[in-house]
Amino acid sequence: GPSPMELVLLGTGGCSAYDVVHILEKGRQAVEDCVVELDADRAEKEPRVFTRIHMHFIVKGRALSHDKVRRAIELSIEKYCSATAMMAKTATVTHDFEVVDTAAK
Repeated sequence: GPSPMELVLLGTGGCSAYDVVHILEKGRQAVEDCVVELDADRAEKEPRVFTRIHMHFIVKGRALSHDKVRRAIELSIEKYCSATAMMAKTATVTHDFEVVDTAAK
């Protein structure tokens, strides 16, 4: 199973994904799914805290506004997600995203 530090990282991704979905739903966006792929580095010496975290968001929905998705992610990372705020004390946190339009299928 995952290590305790992997669980902390997974919790951070889950926290941000939850925020993004909530923000988009409040903005009346037809969001259907949000997945966060995480890539991270840890310090070489104890305590082996995270030093770099990259979050790649894959947001799926019907005719989602690219700008609203970008803004929801920024709000989550910069304002609402306490897990990300905590991790940012020791790690450089970066992100990018892609929007998958489920209406186009």
